[in-house]
Amino acid sequence: MSGIALASTRAVRLGGPWLALLALVLAAALAFGVGRYPVSLLDVARVLAGRLTGHAPDVAPAVEAVILQIRGPRIAAAILVGAALSVAGTAFQGLFRNPLVSPDILGASSGAALGAVTGIWLSLGVLAIEGLAFAGGLGAVACVYALGTALSGRDPVLVLVLAGIVIGSLLGAGVGLIKYLADPYNQLPAMTFWLLGSLSGTHPSDLLPLAGPVILGTGLLLLLRWRLDVLSLPDEEARSLGLATGPLRIAVVAAATLVTAASVATAGIVGWVGLVVPHLARFLVGPGFGRLIPTAALLGAGTLLVIDTLARTVAPVEVPLGILTAFVGTPIFLWLLARAERDWS
Repeated sequence: MSGIALASTRAVRLGGPWLALLALVLAAALAFGVGRYPVSLLDVARVLAGRLTGHAPDVAPAVEAVILQIRGPRIAAAILVGAALSVAGTAFQGLFRNPLVSPDILGASSGAALGAVTGIWLSLGVLAIEGLAFAGGLGAVACVYALGTALSGRDPVLVLVLAGIVIGSLLGAGVGLIKYLADPYNQLPAMTFWLLGSLSGTHPSDLLPLAGPVILGTGLLLLLRWRLDVLSLPDEEARSLGLATGPLRIAVVAAATLVTAASVATAGIVGWVGLVVPHLARFLVGPGFGRLIPTAALLGAGTLLVIDTLARTVAPVEVPLGILTAFVGTPIFLWLLARAERDWS
């Protein structure tokens, strides 16, 4: 019986990435077809084929506009943001050897939030707000790492986490102060809606500033995937295997922060995806980062795509992503905890 169970587990792990890819394809098909304006999958195929071949598709102009200008960019953004948050969460959980770590552990989300609300308070344009959010996320993690390096003791990882908590709390206080000073009729609602997370205003021009950092950071983590397996060991064991833990930790933090800051700058604060999806990916393919990172990216992209589709269809008004991810992520995480408890017992 144990041999059958072992073979079944091995089969699931071998097919895990393909299952994640299939789930992403189905989620994309659902996202294109569902909405206030119904679109058939045949129309989607015609429009995409026409775009690739350069021929005019045999569909109504309104359908083409919905696919290429409204749903297409939003679907692409959801895929990029979901994949980025999941990959960052996977990297941070391995780096800090803690399954409860999420991408905002070092204050990237708090820094991006402070940058965004500052831009809204100053009545800046959308691109300037996203730029400030991106810079705020990177700056926050740089401050955390500088503080952690200055105070490093016997356990540099613990000091880094504590520094992230402190800086995150300070940045959260800054966000609260700016919200208190903001115009309660115009600026404060915009800040609140942005902090709850949304992809409703995604434009085709938003994809390049998002895709660049996400592809760069994810590519770097993929290149470091074998070293991440060693880095998940205690520092003494990793160094005894010839791994330079300090520079590698900086590279992993920089790559994960880059994708997190880009995602938060585009979609706002979207929680739970970077915490729950790495657990699901680990359940499918095991702890090896060579298969874990691609599977987490595919699962995260599909998960956020389904949640974003629900956000724009489940109610007469759009539901913020941060609310739906909490409703969906909480029971899944509790189920994972219960399953882990049964395995340990």
